[in-house]
Amino acid sequence: MKYQTIDQFLENLKSRNPGEIEFHQAVYEVVDSIWDFLKDNTHYLHSNILERITEPERVLMFRVPWRNDNGDVEINRGYRVEFNSAIGPYKGGLRFHPSVNLSILKFLGFEQIFKNSLTTLPLGGGKGGSNFDPKGKSDNEVMSFCQSFMTELSRHIGSDTDVPAGDIGVGGREIGYMFGQYKRIRNEFTGVLTGKALNWGGSLIRPEATGYGCVYFAEEMLKNNNDSLDGKKVIISGSGNVAQYAAEKVIELGGKVLSFSDSSGTIYDPEGINKEKLAFVMNLKNIQRGRIKEYSDKYNCEYYENSRPWHIKCDIALPCATQNEINEKDAKTLIKNGCICVSEGANMPSDADAINLFLSNKILFGPGKAANAGGVAVSGLEMSQNKMFLNWSRNEVDTKLQNIMKNIHGQCVEYGTNKKFTNYVKGANIAGFIKVADSMLDQGVV
Repeated sequence: MKYQTIDQFLENLKSRNPGEIEFHQAVYEVVDSIWDFLKDNTHYLHSNILERITEPERVLMFRVPWRNDNGDVEINRGYRVEFNSAIGPYKGGLRFHPSVNLSILKFLGFEQIFKNSLTTLPLGGGKGGSNFDPKGKSDNEVMSFCQSFMTELSRHIGSDTDVPAGDIGVGGREIGYMFGQYKRIRNEFTGVLTGKALNWGGSLIRPEATGYGCVYFAEEMLKNNNDSLDGKKVIISGSGNVAQYAAEKVIELGGKVLSFSDSSGTIYDPEGINKEKLAFVMNLKNIQRGRIKEYSDKYNCEYYENSRPWHIKCDIALPCATQNEINEKDAKTLIKNGCICVSEGANMPSDADAINLFLSNKILFGPGKAANAGGVAVSGLEMSQNKMFLNWSRNEVDTKLQNIMKNIHGQCVEYGTNKKFTNYVKGANIAGFIKVADSMLDQGVV
């Protein structure tokens, strides 16, 4: 057995991946929660499965040249981390944001392995993107970049090899431009990307899936404790796709949404964000691409500049913005203010200290790899529809999504419950790990 302690393993990981802080954090969160399980099942350690599962099968990095509207040539860097294909083709989003680097994409790809495993669908783990910033760019500039990006990426992806999707900075517009370029280069119409428009191979419920799934998971956690969302005060961070549809589902299930945020600040509406107000936010963010402060100007409510919503009193918190947005101080505030449930719509939005506080205080805590798996689940359903050349109804897809989130919750309860308290972090990590690790062992040293 190569590693006797977690620290030994992590030191080796850090020496192989220097400076990749986000990736180190993601690996530690998984390994820390499954270590006791591994000591009871030493065949995984003897076969060195930890080192194998934390090493990507393939990392692609490439130059992306494009022309802006002034005719000047600009250069960005493109990535695709094809992390693990033990249970299916690589599956995971593309992120276009200035913060994108290899560490962030490796953390996201590593998380994706276990998230995809939990869905019960045959999907491997991957992630990609670029440090390109679509904000402030014209449609023509975004198209120029996307076509250049896909010209290189097209060599490495395919409907049975690697199926990217959207993520931060990559919505329907970007997916469309990339799909068109792929089709042009390869001369084939195939389900190589998910998140497509309905009239050319997309699935109903795909835009809503991550937000809906996050709320379905929160509802399952509450049901498991003889409670529900009805009448609960809910704070949400972010105001993009995930936050918007999480709010829509909370409203539908009888909860009261109090907040949205963006990189500039947070709005707090004590009267609650109803369907009409939510429609304003969707138009503001999706069409006008404005700032959330405009909501407070229109509806005369509180606006906290350069602030996140975690100081607002609530029953339920749904972090739907980005990684590490809840720290130990935020977690203490949430607990002090009566929060009973946290369901992560974003990827790794709570840091390690915050997670430890939530668990030690017996807060219902749904980690991102479980709670936000709805997006990739419906991406998998989109792939199935593409393979069969058909489209399921909205109700069919939503029912399948609900069942998948219930199944994920059930796996977390099975592997994470001890003395009537469910540690959803432990449950999700063990359940996701077993399926992938066993598949890797079955397939030999490859």
